[in-house]
Amino acid sequence: MRYIMTIFWTFLLAQMLVYVVGSMNGVPFNFSMGLILTAVFSVLVFILSALIPDEPTHEEGSH
Repeated sequence: MRYIMTIFWTFLLAQMLVYVVGSMNGVPFNFSMGLILTAVFSVLVFILSALIPDEPTHEEGSH
């Protein structure tokens, strides 16, 4: 479920980004660019979530 919701929200945000940037530049909306951004951003989010530890780290000397 976590992956589905991540892809869903990434899809919405990527499409919004493509629409706003395209509107500001005066170019037509490109749905396929949003799909490409969705795939790239989703992979980046999955990689970052795998690299970040789940539990806090305990350093020596800190209480």
